[in-house]
Amino acid sequence: MPKIKSAIKRVRIIHKRTLRNVSLKSALRTAIRKLERSLAENDRQVIEQNLRNALRAIDKAVTKGILHKNTAARKKSRLTKKYNQQIKQAI
Repeated sequence: MPKIKSAIKRVRIIHKRTLRNVSLKSALRTAIRKLERSLAENDRQVIEQNLRNALRAIDKAVTKGILHKNTAARKKSRLTKKYNQQIKQAI
């Protein structure tokens, strides 16, 4: 444990940020999992809502510095591709 006052403060700040990052990452993974589960159910409205939520969670993760913008673009692209394939099969 640090003894210097500024180092103690940094430890507190890092702890707070770590908690925030963990919760946002968890929410992101949950949104993506919900979308992938709903793709199996074939309910178009639910799939569209879950896609919107997943894309929104990815964008939030980028603004908070949890994901790199290129990683987010790749994830969004892959999810949208899965969505489009599901819609084609339904037609």
